[in-house]
Amino acid sequence: MKLLIYILSFFVLNNFAFANNEEPSPSDVGVDEKLGEMVPMNITFSDEYGKPVNLGQLINGKPTVVSLVYYRCPGICSPIMNGMSEVIDRLDMEAGKDYNVVTISFDPREDYLMASEKKKNYLASFKNKQVDENTWRFLTGDSTNIAKICNALGWKYIKQGDDFAHGAAIMILSPEGKVVRYLYGVEYLPFDFKMALTEASEGRTGATISKLMKLCFSYDPEGRKYVLDFTRVSGGIVLLLMSVFVVYLVVKRKKSDSSNTSSNNESNNDSENKKV
Repeated sequence: MKLLIYILSFFVLNNFAFANNEEPSPSDVGVDEKLGEMVPMNITFSDEYGKPVNLGQLINGKPTVVSLVYYRCPGICSPIMNGMSEVIDRLDMEAGKDYNVVTISFDPREDYLMASEKKKNYLASFKNKQVDENTWRFLTGDSTNIAKICNALGWKYIKQGDDFAHGAAIMILSPEGKVVRYLYGVEYLPFDFKMALTEASEGRTGATISKLMKLCFSYDPEGRKYVLDFTRVSGGIVLLLMSVFVVYLVVKRKKSDSSNTSSNNESNNDSENKKV
């Protein structure tokens, strides 16, 4: 259903652009990935209460999920935020404790009242968890600061009449503000979400299962998802079997040496008895 909404909204926006002779070029819309680059931590926005806040305050030393939308979007912005809400609700990591979530409007005409209304709607949408109001932040900003964050994240869009043509993705930042991963579409698997957050948390001590999962899975940039790394897994199995074999040989040798020593002792005792 969400995929259908995404497709329909894409065609609606493209038809609208064609009618206004503003057909977007593929290079004008989408994401130009900035993996490994830092976002400016001093960019200032307005929060849901109309108060100024900078990005560094919101990241606050935790992995952070960032989405760029505009709140009155008739297309895929709501499905993006719905997808985020669902995966946050299902994830076995706690928003606010293990990671932060920030949504930023890239439309400078929108104000904190619109952000506040969206926040109320999404905080009320959780079924399995009680999420603190400071966990998922909804921001607005002026055109200068919006341009800074969009450029830092490689987020490309064009204005079409009263709306915008843009892509569907969310970005994962490290605790220091480094761009670590992009997750595309409007639905996010808890596994992909958790793996991206685990990668963003490098340097922090994580659960053993998370470390094991990270060893067995790698990110496929073409498929844009995490896949089982057969080479890594098979190599690990070979090393494990070799280790088991070496241990077996060592134990067998020790038993053999022990048996030989015992036999020699018995032979010596027999010889001494015969002499007596």
